Amino acid sequence: MKRITVFCASSFGTEKIYEEQAIALGKTLAEQNIELVYGGANVGLMGAVADGALNAGGKVIGVLPNFLRSKEIAHLGLTELILVESMHQRKTKMNDLCDGVIALPGGFGTLEELFEMLTWAQLGLHKKPIAILNIDGFYDALIELLKVMVEKGLLKDVNASMVLVSDNIEDLLNKMRNYIPPTVGKWIDKEKS
Repeated sequence: MKRITVFCASSFGTEKIYEEQAIALGKTLAEQNIELVYGGANVGLMGAVADGALNAGGKVIGVLPNFLRSKEIAHLGLTELILVESMHQRKTKMNDLCDGVIALPGGFGTLEELFEMLTWAQLGLHKKPIAILNIDGFYDALIELLKVMVEKGLLKDVNASMVLVSDNIEDLLNKMRNYIPPTVGKWIDKEKS
C-alpha cells in the first residue's frame, strides 16, 4: 500500500484518545512510507492525522471542496492540496488516489464516506481494503448493526466481512495488507438467503 485515505471528523469529539490515535495513525503511516490522503482541513481529527504524518516526515495529500475552504480551514502545510468543486468529486478523487481506506471516529460525513466506499466495493467498482480503527469502542454499535443486517438477510456475510476492524493501528494495517476481496456479487436471492 502506497497511499491510504483516512476519513474522520473535522472536530475532536469528547475523548482525548481520538486525537491521540489520529496523530499516532498519521505518524505510523509516515514511518511505513505510506502517503496519507484525507479531507484537506487543519481542524479536528482531520488536522491531527495530517499533522501526525507531516511531523514524522510523511507525505500528505488533502482533497478539499472549494465551498468548505472557509468552514474546514485548509491545511497550509500539506505536500499537496487538491481543490475540487463538490463532495462527490472529493470522494472520487480520494478513491482514485488511494490503495485502501481507514475510518476514524466521525459523524455523518465520515459514515457517508465509509459506506460509499463499501458500496463501491460491494458492487465490484474497486477491490481496496476498507478498515475501521475502532478507537475506544467508538464503532461497536455500527459493527453490531452490520451483524443484524446479515441476520435479517439484507447483507451477505461475505460483504459484511469486507469491513476490517481493529483497535490497534499495526494490526489494522496488517489486515489491510492481507485483505482478499470477495468474489461473489452483491445480490441476495430469496431462495438462497
